[in-house]
Amino acid sequence: MAANRSRKLFVNLPVKDLKRSIEFFTKLGFSFNPQFTDNNATCMIVSEEAFVMLLVESYFKTFTKKQISDTRTGSEGIFALSAESRAEVDELVKTAIAAGGTHASEPVDHGFMYGWSFYDLDGHHWEVAWMDPAQIQK
Repeated sequence: MAANRSRKLFVNLPVKDLKRSIEFFTKLGFSFNPQFTDNNATCMIVSEEAFVMLLVESYFKTFTKKQISDTRTGSEGIFALSAESRAEVDELVKTAIAAGGTHASEPVDHGFMYGWSFYDLDGHHWEVAWMDPAQIQK
């Protein structure tokens, strides 16, 4: 298997209310593939190579034998999104909070890298980060 081969990424997340989740992420600027959307699931388009499947909890349970993580008391993961600027980081997090999300942490500024995070309506942890392109090339 080639390590440098381009791959698509599909993250599957359980949600309590699919309609509310679609409304929340639409406010953040994401769109959805209607071909993979029904009453149980939707495919949120992050990029040409990355997608998030939002699955109603009862449907999500059909894909695993494990319990769904309780995001009120534990972390299942941190889902990081890149931003094109510091301003975009701030805008995305502020929009998420205004749409019903909650703060996960305070902004972190390393000079060459800046990030801030939020929890979505179901408690999934999202990190938004910008890195200085000039520093990345070094």
